[in-house]
Amino acid sequence: MITDPQAARIPARLPDIPEAPVEQKSSTRLILFSVAVMLLLAALDQTIVATALPAIVADLGGVDHLSWVITSYLLASTVVAPMYGKLGDLYGRKLMMQIAVVVFLVGSVLSGLATSMLALIIARGIQGLGGGGLFVLAFTVVGDVVAPRDRGKIQGIFGSIFGLSSVAGPLLGGFFVDQLSWHWVFFINLPIGGLALTVFAFAFHSTGKRIRHDLDYPGALFITASLVGIVLFTSLGGRSFERTSPFMLSMAIMGVTGAVAFVLAEFRAKEPILPMSLFKSNTFSVMTAVGFLGGIAMFGGLTFLPLYLQTVKEISPTMSGLQLLPMSLGILGGAIGSGQIMSRTGRYRRLPVIGMAVTTAGLLLLTRLRPDTGWNEITLYMLLVGIGLGPTMSVGTTAIQNAVSRDVMGAATAGFTLFRQIGGSIGVSIFGAIFAARLESSLGNAPMGDGDISTLGADMIVRLPEPVQVMIREAITNALHPVFLTAAGAAFIAFIIGWWLEELPLQTREDIDRQRREG
Repeated sequence: MITDPQAARIPARLPDIPEAPVEQKSSTRLILFSVAVMLLLAALDQTIVATALPAIVADLGGVDHLSWVITSYLLASTVVAPMYGKLGDLYGRKLMMQIAVVVFLVGSVLSGLATSMLALIIARGIQGLGGGGLFVLAFTVVGDVVAPRDRGKIQGIFGSIFGLSSVAGPLLGGFFVDQLSWHWVFFINLPIGGLALTVFAFAFHSTGKRIRHDLDYPGALFITASLVGIVLFTSLGGRSFERTSPFMLSMAIMGVTGAVAFVLAEFRAKEPILPMSLFKSNTFSVMTAVGFLGGIAMFGGLTFLPLYLQTVKEISPTMSGLQLLPMSLGILGGAIGSGQIMSRTGRYRRLPVIGMAVTTAGLLLLTRLRPDTGWNEITLYMLLVGIGLGPTMSVGTTAIQNAVSRDVMGAATAGFTLFRQIGGSIGVSIFGAIFAARLESSLGNAPMGDGDISTLGADMIVRLPEPVQVMIREAITNALHPVFLTAAGAAFIAFIIGWWLEELPLQTREDIDRQRREG
């Protein structure tokens, strides 16, 4: 592993962020508030639709295309993330943020007005084209207006938004469906997003400089092809299509060949989307690896907790969202707490290591789940996993932004976010295959009435005889154990890799001002 801590960093005599004008300093809180709201909207739209899907299908039909409502958003947001990071570096974060919000809101309107499943899928893709930019630019804007030493606590709050959205999304989705209609799952974005966009437009001041740039079109084409192949293979493989089907195999080939072509193109590009020199930085390489593996553990392993709660513990989807609250509070506390430690001490090297150790312990404890496991134990296990995941969200972005020059800060932030999302997508695919294989081996000959394993759900289980219900719930619980064990393995590898992180001093505003005077 390359461990040059200074690679990709700007000269020591130059500040890594520009000195903010007095009027911008006074509006920093407004900027951060508006960006946090935008980030929350984008994160919610990954989860809020789930509880509305039954109502959407009842209204629009097209149950065979149901997964595409979520996949289209995930695919679009993942593909455009690195492009937004680079375009933000080239043309300014303010312009690109405004474009991302407008595209996101247009997609929200079209989603709410959709009269067919195809129209909804296309509209969700448009939403994702904007949402992907919000993910990347939100964290990068923090790097523009806050000194590195102070970013930890801000990034901690921003990172905890993902944990909050995992619970708030399903709850809000259920509320809008019950009280209004599924259309409001999308329409609610308009007033909130419009307010945040207005505040951001007035509070954030760009430099106004415009420079001629060479866009990396080959790199954009190859990374798009690679991500399309990876996301579709991991999202649909084993569910909508057999992994050995020609379509899935072609997606896998496109993902791999596109990635190789992208790397080769980036070495030749004048202004690459993801500069390969970033991987010479110890901080970027280590934290990207930790983020990738942490994404596998978080987005993959914990996707199956609601399944356990609904089918084994027999609680409603809305209540299962509430039962996940300890995990979200753990992520919130871990992200904010580690951010505070970074800001007060300037130290961060051991935080991701400790976080991954706690995550590993929490996931291993989840392998002890049984149908009769008490709520106190379940709460403790989820809380530990959340606390462990929190530091990777706040530490990773801040450490990377502190280690690279400002002209590649957007690309570096986008790269970190991209690898974490890909990790989650791969995790879901791997764990889904493990769970399905284990469950089928346990229930292959079980009497299912007029259903089968592919349609197994809480409503179906309660209609079966009591002895069969007990057998199925035991089988589901046992099938989840290797899922959590594999997720724990990913977190443990991240724990080992985290020890290679080399700590760089976090600059304060005083450091930046002093460097300017000395320069």
